[in-house]
Amino acid sequence: MSDSRFRSIQQVQGIDLYSPLAGQTVTTRGVVTGSTRKGFFLQDPDPEDTAASSAIFVYSPRQQPPTGSFAEVRGEVMDFRAEENDRPTTQIKADSVRQVEGDSPDIEPVWLTADLLDRSQAELASLLNSLEGRLVGIRAGATFVSPSNAFGDYVLAPKDLAAVRTQPGGVLIDPTQPERWLPNIRVRNYSRASKVDVGSKLNKPVVGPLNFRAASYQIAAAGPLDIKPAQIPETVTQLAPAVGKLTILTLNGFNLDPQIENPQRVKSQRDIDDDIGDGRFAMLAAAIVHQALCPDVIALQEIQDNDGAEVTGQTNANRTYSTLIKAVQSAGGPEYHWADIPPKADADGGQPGGNIRNGFLYRADRVQLLPDSLKRIGENHPAFEGSRKPIVARFQPTGSNYELAVVNVHLASKRHQHGLFAPDQPGFDPRLQTRVQQVSILRSVLRNLSGHGIDYYVTGDFNDFEFSETLATLNGDDNVNLVDRLPLEDRYDYNHRGISQALMHGVVSKNHLARRRVEYEILHGNALLGIQPGGRSHKGSDHAYVIARLEIA
Repeated sequence: MSDSRFRSIQQVQGIDLYSPLAGQTVTTRGVVTGSTRKGFFLQDPDPEDTAASSAIFVYSPRQQPPTGSFAEVRGEVMDFRAEENDRPTTQIKADSVRQVEGDSPDIEPVWLTADLLDRSQAELASLLNSLEGRLVGIRAGATFVSPSNAFGDYVLAPKDLAAVRTQPGGVLIDPTQPERWLPNIRVRNYSRASKVDVGSKLNKPVVGPLNFRAASYQIAAAGPLDIKPAQIPETVTQLAPAVGKLTILTLNGFNLDPQIENPQRVKSQRDIDDDIGDGRFAMLAAAIVHQALCPDVIALQEIQDNDGAEVTGQTNANRTYSTLIKAVQSAGGPEYHWADIPPKADADGGQPGGNIRNGFLYRADRVQLLPDSLKRIGENHPAFEGSRKPIVARFQPTGSNYELAVVNVHLASKRHQHGLFAPDQPGFDPRLQTRVQQVSILRSVLRNLSGHGIDYYVTGDFNDFEFSETLATLNGDDNVNLVDRLPLEDRYDYNHRGISQALMHGVVSKNHLARRRVEYEILHGNALLGIQPGGRSHKGSDHAYVIARLEIA
């Protein structure tokens, strides 16, 4: 340990990711510019002209001087990592905090404008590293490009940001920089945090310290936010069921199950939920009946077994399906039948005990599930180890000789992808090649179907983009992704940290497309709606709903 001599904040921060004084005890001074539940931010009002940040986070849950005061802190310098692959954040773990008498100087924020952020990924990472802990701001007129979540997080696009925009005002993913960073805000006091939908506008500036958390940079704002709310109409499909056509809805159930989990039977208390009490079955039923207009077939992902995340060895999901079917009938829809093949216990990833799987609902008054056609793909292939297995079924419309194979996928997750600011291989996706292997297996299945003269439609959650190696491999020279046939600004069904993107796709053969009309639509509304911070989700899924209508005669 050092002798705790006075050090400027910039001396503590240094110019690299790691502090040159890590492990030493120091004393430093600055203006308190904001706080979190675990501490506060200290900024030097008169820093030296270097590339190092002139502000720092002080870990001090119990002693927090008022914002705007001048304070002296003594404590150990730490390079803190929340996760193994995160970049470190330099902090001071306070032993003592003393408010210094007298007036503290005003600090002018650094404004996160479109011009300031218009730089390469490496240059942006360097800039934000130099701004870490400092007072920054977003000016009025910025657009909210991500729906608010339960944690008080917001993402905004500054005015004049160079980007392809969706019709409501979101930022569409850019193939040249898919992991693009946009200014984030976190309001820790939920009573001061608003529910916000995509396209809402910021009426007044927001200012706060720039904090690194959850693998990204966020402004720690006190709130409340002054917002002009967007108006998000309920979207209803233009592709209603019709004679001579087959309609297929793709719907991610977001770990749907009918059980309130027993706390003694789950791996994590975070896995306990009440999908019935929270209205999620009713919300999905409303989407099926009122937005998708009771399609012929529904390809479902993220369906859990009857006891949800309880680790019991249970894999049957009959109660999950029957609860959803009854909710559809209560919403005024027809009776659906269900079909799936249960996975082996804890073999397909997802929440421990949940036994997540893909499955189908179908209208027996309009289509028949052909006998012995329901099969899981890749059951014993290494590429699908610990991953959801695709399921294929062949459906025949009533009174027709035509049959269509529907392949329902949920490919390997992007959950383990390195963050944009990770110190090692930022943005690297270790599961990309797994997804490429998975779709290579699917291609052989599709070739077999085509060889038998059977048309196919591949849909589900691909966990990858239309311009990715995953979709290029699946398409090859003989398939078409229907997402590519939509207008550019319409190609999104999911929102990740303010970036609108397509993770669900609809793939048919070029030969099929040449012979029969195929229509495709994304019902965006669900992906645009925010959640009240501190509350429960009022959305049935974290994805938009996707529907296709295929000509059969």
